[in-house]
Amino acid sequence: MIASFRQRFGPSQQPRVFRAPGRVNLIGEHTDYNLGFVLPVALDLATYIAAAPSSDGKLRIYSEDRQELREFDASSLATVKPTREWTDYPLGVAQELVRAGVPVEGANLLIRSTVPDGSGLSSSAALEVSSALALLAGREFDPLELAKLCQRAERNFVGMPCGIMDQYISVFGRAHSAVEIDCRSLGHRLVKLPDGIAFIAVNTMVKHAHSGSAYRDRVRECAAAVEGIEAVYPDVQSLRDVSPEQFAGVASRLPGVVARRARHIVTEDARVNRFVEASAHGDLTGMGKLMVESHRSLQHDYEVSCAELDFLVDAALALDGVYGSRMTGGGFGGCTVTLLRTEAAPSFRASIARAYERQFAVTPRIYSCEPSEGAGEVKKLETIPSLA
Repeated sequence: MIASFRQRFGPSQQPRVFRAPGRVNLIGEHTDYNLGFVLPVALDLATYIAAAPSSDGKLRIYSEDRQELREFDASSLATVKPTREWTDYPLGVAQELVRAGVPVEGANLLIRSTVPDGSGLSSSAALEVSSALALLAGREFDPLELAKLCQRAERNFVGMPCGIMDQYISVFGRAHSAVEIDCRSLGHRLVKLPDGIAFIAVNTMVKHAHSGSAYRDRVRECAAAVEGIEAVYPDVQSLRDVSPEQFAGVASRLPGVVARRARHIVTEDARVNRFVEASAHGDLTGMGKLMVESHRSLQHDYEVSCAELDFLVDAALALDGVYGSRMTGGGFGGCTVTLLRTEAAPSFRASIARAYERQFAVTPRIYSCEPSEGAGEVKKLETIPSLA
């Protein structure tokens, strides 16, 4: 990667390389912007950025994947406007750094990513967090504030009203552990997963479209639910505050669609806590059952699934060694995540690919979900994956 950087920006350049991972969320979907609980893991799929200062005050960003170079004046980053292109993610981060009082100097950036775009594995947050580290160029910055800054970049500049899960896990991921995040307090705890299991993501190859109006609709519908429930329970500030018992008593007061959206969030928060308990007791059957319940709730109450995701879940549940499966990420495409016995993984990969190809004439991409470390500088010689 350093050789590629020098070939593009000059042989005398001495870049530093920064990495930020994508993520797969095991359970707790769409609960983050409702200030609830989520349980993601950071992946070994990651976005890498090689960075070095430029000598002319320009910020140049080159994407190996797209084979595109964009150039901006570093002095104008405070006022730069979104262009609805891939560069909005690093530019939004640069603008938020400037607003936070961190000067952003001219730099050359070369981006290489193994997180597939539109897969629901959080390629956007991986790009935001790696961009922040590259632009900080080793300067100290509080990790939680870094995650919050990258979330602001996506909300304020890109225009996606996202929760903080994706940026948070990209910063705070840990090898061998899931991370339960409290999206209100922004605290977390590490969750050890049982031995002898694997999580595998299967990509529908359908680019998820939650950047469109459907995602924003869900945010508005959840806010409407809070307003309706607040009339009965004045202390409710978000759906995270509503117990399943309370919701059962007020559901009939809400419009039908709003009630279904709220039911998903309320029950999903409860499922996260039950999943963590099941994991602590090695209850693989219970963990799998909760994943399936989560998917059905997303499918029917939250209505963010699609035919391809539903097919992959149903096909996975028919295979030997599988405990549970669900869609992961925003929905409308992207990936499923499946919990299975480790020794069943090779046959699962072959069988699920064949079934999907027969049904949709598309070959899905399949990824092992190994919990990995969060973002940081690559400080030693190691093999950085080349583009597929």
